[in-house]
Amino acid sequence: VPFLSASLGHAWMGASSAGCGVPSISPSVQYNERIINGQNAVSGSWPWQVSLQTRTGSHFCGGSLINEYWVVTAAHCEFNPYSHVVVLGEYDRYSGSEAVQVKTVTKVSRAVTHPNWDSYNLNNDITLLKLSSPAQLGPRVAPVCLAPANLALPSDLQCVTTGWGRTNTNSNALAVRLQQVTLPLVSQSQCMQYWGSSITSSMLCAGGVGASSCQGDSGGPLVYQNGNVWTLIGIVSWGSSNCNIRTPAVYTRVSQFRNWIDYIVAQG
Repeated sequence: VPFLSASLGHAWMGASSAGCGVPSISPSVQYNERIINGQNAVSGSWPWQVSLQTRTGSHFCGGSLINEYWVVTAAHCEFNPYSHVVVLGEYDRYSGSEAVQVKTVTKVSRAVTHPNWDSYNLNNDITLLKLSSPAQLGPRVAPVCLAPANLALPSDLQCVTTGWGRTNTNSNALAVRLQQVTLPLVSQSQCMQYWGSSITSSMLCAGGVGASSCQGDSGGPLVYQNGNVWTLIGIVSWGSSNCNIRTPAVYTRVSQFRNWIDYIVAQG
């Protein structure tokens, strides 16, 4: 089940040389063995997190800023340039005082969905959005680094996923403040014990230990910290319909798409 809510390089001080993946506002991450559900993030500490919203301000998916012009999200979010916007720098969806940036995506073919997107099997679940004007980068809006092509990741690697998705399986309400949760990666073979042949090489599994992504988190980031740099390795894609905290959720494997992302971004 896709985690949709509808159904329910500038370098900054201390940034990496690549100018990505180093928040000015440090996240507070506890790598507990048992994180039960999520917790409020530190405001501004995930500066690449974006909210995809309708033009009337309803959040429906997440995304990640990868440079001042481009956002990566899930294909199944079905971003529509005519009716949707990209909101950067948001933390509390109900606050009227945050200096958010609301960006449109240019109409001409600049929501670029992967050519092999398979909506039936939710395979190759990735779309790139080109902003019609560049993001103003700063402490609360900054890009994440992208996983290199063919990055080999160890199972049990501790990762963090963030979003405004559902926080309670008994309610369709979305989170007001940005949530974060630490999850371990799960090996492909282990994941196939849950999901069988639905799992492809374009997918990555994480969780199953007391927390889960859920509807409304779709398109958002799964990141891990290497040194002081955070790298995007997954895009929230799908999982159990009731966001079962004992079942791993499935993420688009960013390393499989790095060459495609670079190609599209280079084309402008």
